[in-house]
Amino acid sequence: MLRNVCLDVAEGEIVGLVGRSGEGKSTIASSILGLLALRGGSCVGQILFHGVDLLSLNAREMRLLRGKEIGLVPQSPLAALNPNLKLGSQLDEAWRAHQRGKPDWKPLLESVSLPAEAAFLRQYPRNLSVGLAQRFLIALAILHRPALLLADEPTSALDTITQAEILGLFRRLNRERGIAILYISHDLASVASLCDRVAILHQGAIVECARVQEVFQSPTHEYTRKLIAAIPRPLGFNGSSAPQSDLSTVGP
Repeated sequence: MLRNVCLDVAEGEIVGLVGRSGEGKSTIASSILGLLALRGGSCVGQILFHGVDLLSLNAREMRLLRGKEIGLVPQSPLAALNPNLKLGSQLDEAWRAHQRGKPDWKPLLESVSLPAEAAFLRQYPRNLSVGLAQRFLIALAILHRPALLLADEPTSALDTITQAEILGLFRRLNRERGIAILYISHDLASVASLCDRVAILHQGAIVECARVQEVFQSPTHEYTRKLIAAIPRPLGFNGSSAPQSDLSTVGP
């Protein structure tokens, strides 16, 4: 159960939200999107977006925001896509939810490093690798140029190289389009390389929130210190632990 959670994401900022599985990270994303009731939960307090309390909006008003002003990149990309619809149809439906007409998808696909050919859009999700499926989900999420992007464990199903590529894509979208990102993860190393600030969630509460370098250099909470100490160290040639990378110098 979450309690007294206070978290802000400034315009154009990337904030990491870190915690163990079951701490409530995805619950926070569901609350922002107005979907918590679908999971049998409820939320009290305020969730302010551009000065509007999202908890005061009705279902129709939330639908106007969800997907247009606030985008979502869920985990498990292949499970998140409709297996029975071609990729082009899924783009068309996502577009028609908020806009009329049919744009040229080429600039969008190229912006997330996907093939821009018509043959690609005729494929089904089952034809994609996990990495390509994740890029396509990102394309769906930024389709309407949202002000805020919720990225919920977007690299958990990816191999190391593809993880690095997706993190680079988020960084580029943030800088080129000014999209603010709430990056939800249990991976401190990826948070250190991507985010401006990081919030640590523990036992349902934010126990620490500061700029990434400050948290890694001088963590104030015991739980944060344990998380940092648990970051795997690479083995040296003799099988012993090599010196740990100085994550405090890593940042966007």
